[in-house]
Amino acid sequence: MTAIPDSPSSPVPASAAGTPDPALREAGGAVAPGELHDPVIDWFGGHARDLPWRHPEAGPWGVMVSEFMLQQTPVARVLPVYEQWLARWPRPADLAAEAPGEAVRAWGRLGYPRRALRLHGAAVAITERHGGDVPRDHAQLLALPGIGEYTAAAVASFAYGQRHAVLDTNVRRVFARAVTGTEYPPNATTAAERRLARALLPDDEPTAAAWAAASMELGALVCTAKSPSCERCPIAARCAWRLAGKPAHQGPPRRGQTYAGTDRQVRGRLLAVLRDAVGPVPQAVLDTVWDEPVQRARALDGLVSDGLVEPLAGRLYRLPLT
Repeated sequence: MTAIPDSPSSPVPASAAGTPDPALREAGGAVAPGELHDPVIDWFGGHARDLPWRHPEAGPWGVMVSEFMLQQTPVARVLPVYEQWLARWPRPADLAAEAPGEAVRAWGRLGYPRRALRLHGAAVAITERHGGDVPRDHAQLLALPGIGEYTAAAVASFAYGQRHAVLDTNVRRVFARAVTGTEYPPNATTAAERRLARALLPDDEPTAAAWAAASMELGALVCTAKSPSCERCPIAARCAWRLAGKPAHQGPPRRGQTYAGTDRQVRGRLLAVLRDAVGPVPQAVLDTVWDEPVQRARALDGLVSDGLVEPLAGRLYRLPLT
C-alpha cells in the first residue's frame, strides 16, 4: 500500500473549478471530484464502523498502532489484539521500555510479525526523538523506522486531520472503478494512481481527512473486491465501471495468497512455540513442529535473519531481548 503526501498549501485541482485535471483526463474520468466527495463523506457519516481507533481517546498512538496492525489483516482479527496492546502499552514509551520480543509475543497470530518489531522500533524512536509523542509533521513521521509513505500519510490524516491522499488497496479499488472504469487497480501502485489521488483530494484539510477515511471505508464495506454491493453505493450513479456495464478484469489473473504448506505457516508454528515459552526453547522442541527438516531449517533461519528469533549457545532459541 502506498500513500501520497500533499501539502496543505497545494493548489486546488483544476477539476474542482470545472476544468478537467490532467490526471483525471489521463484516467479517463468524466466525473468532477466534487461530485464524489459529498456523497461519499455523507455516506460515511451514517455507515462508518464504530472502531476504537476512531475514538478521540485513541489519540495518535492508537491510530498508529491500528495502522500497523491492519496491514494485510482483517479488522475482526485486529480488534482483540489492539485492545490488549493499548491496555498494556498506552503510550509509545511504555512499549519502548520493553524488549522487542515482548512486542512479538503480544502480536500473537496477527501474521507478518515483523510489523511488531517495526512498531517497537518506531516507539523507541518516538520516545527518544519526540518526547514520547507521535509527531504530527509528515516528514518526521516518515523518518521513523518501519514507517513508509502509506502509514505516514494515514497517521497524519486520521490522527491530525491533515491533507494527505491515503492510498490503500480499498481506496485504489474505489478509484479504479469509479473514475477509470476498471474492475481492479494494478497489482502495484502506479504513478498514474498517485496523480489521480492528488487530483481527487479536496482542498481544505478537514474535508480531505474525511474523504480519506470515507473512501477507504467505502472500499472495505461496499466496493469490495468480490461481490461489490453497487445497490448500496452512494456514487453508483457516477461510477464509470458500473456505467460501462461492469467490464471484466482484463489484466493478469488475481490469485489469492496461499498459506498451507508455505514457509509462512512453518514460521508461524515456530513463533507460536517461542511465544508460549517462558524461557529459551531447545532446538529439539522446535524440530517437532514441522516434519520436513529442510523447510523447517529454512523457516527458522529466516526468523533469525529477520530479527524475530535470537539464537543462543547450546542450540537454544528465544524471542529477541534487544
